[in-house]
Amino acid sequence: MVSANQTASLTEFVLLGLSAHPKLEKTFFVLILLMYLVILLGNGVLILVTVSNSHLHMPMYFFLGNLSFLDICYTTSSVPLILDSFLTPRKTISFSACAVQMFLSFAMGATECVLLSMMAFDRYVAICNPLRYPVVMSKATYMPMAASSWVAGSTASMVQTSLAMRLPFCGDIINHFTCEILAVLKLACADISVNVISMGVTNVIFLGVPVLFISFSYVFIITTILRIPSAEGRKKAFSTCSAHLTVVIVFYGTILFMYGKPKSKDPLGADKQDLADKLISLFYGVVTPMLNPIIYSLRNKDVKAAVRNLVFQKRFA
Repeated sequence: MVSANQTASLTEFVLLGLSAHPKLEKTFFVLILLMYLVILLGNGVLILVTVSNSHLHMPMYFFLGNLSFLDICYTTSSVPLILDSFLTPRKTISFSACAVQMFLSFAMGATECVLLSMMAFDRYVAICNPLRYPVVMSKATYMPMAASSWVAGSTASMVQTSLAMRLPFCGDIINHFTCEILAVLKLACADISVNVISMGVTNVIFLGVPVLFISFSYVFIITTILRIPSAEGRKKAFSTCSAHLTVVIVFYGTILFMYGKPKSKDPLGADKQDLADKLISLFYGVVTPMLNPIIYSLRNKDVKAAVRNLVFQKRFA
């Protein structure tokens, strides 16, 4: 342990990870590695088809390409560190590397929240105002929208990371796989009320507001779809947004499950609770990015056709 008067010379943290469960580490190393490879392959293919296929040069697929790139960045900011920790007896990370990893993970998560709401707006305009869609969602509109998502997420992360890493720390053992901001704040030996308030404001802006915006967008979308007289027309309209809606449900559903579930009051079950929280957090970080390309490939016929064409081109080239 690092004492309070030694925090100024703190140069590294120890990541606890699954140190208390060494038998699980090799199993999870193989499992997480396979999932990471699927993430790189799936999202890489989506980026490739959205860039190379001219039929996909539309706002919806531009946002999708951004989402795939974001998922690769998000997992790459943490998964290699996690994999290394499964194989290393002493799992340490330097102070500066911890700050960088915290910034990247937080930035990618915040950016995805905003980006998903931008994608919901795109679907709202496409279904509720189809005649105005080419004007409203022009290149001069959707490119700044995507860029603002990245800027907003990065700015929020810079603020939160700066506030967290300037604190004095009374310990150097992080009870997590990575430098997750809440786990790092538990080591602080100073008043963290500013951090708590700023984190609450950030959660409202990047979680609450996007959820409300997406919810209202889909109320209007579903209302418009139900007014379409033909069953075929309703099916076609819903198919254009079903993949995005599924991704939104998976993304926010896992967040609500992680942070909304009640904590066990049984002290004997504290270790099991701690292990469960770690594993849920671990799989949240890889399952959602892995599912996104699968969902879009299965539920969007344009993406499915583009991937099929790409595969056949490579096969017969």
